[in-house]
Amino acid sequence: MESSKLLDLMVEAVDDKRAQDITVYDVKNSSPVTDYFVICHGNTERQTQAIADEVRDVAHKNQLDVKLEGYRTGKWILCDVGDVIVHIFVKTEREYYNLERLFKDDGDSVGHQ
Repeated sequence: MESSKLLDLMVEAVDDKRAQDITVYDVKNSSPVTDYFVICHGNTERQTQAIADEVRDVAHKNQLDVKLEGYRTGKWILCDVGDVIVHIFVKTEREYYNLERLFKDDGDSVGHQ
């Protein structure tokens, strides 16, 4: 599947579960492992897990492999869907780790909601 189509599917998946402050970074020119990072947050660990469940379900419906890290605690869940990596935080963890600062110079934000 084309990476831009995969990106659209993943953004739609997190949005369907009401993820907040969805931000997308195009990292094709700076990352050898993925094309896009999606960063978002939920209000609780249960919500972040629900968002990750939706990402997994959408990936499986499209016959794509997905690897999840951090699901059990739900504070920061990483969903690796190949050309798109989705980071799902609870808000306090997102603020603490502030991944967006890593992309100020290297990655281009391609949109957010």
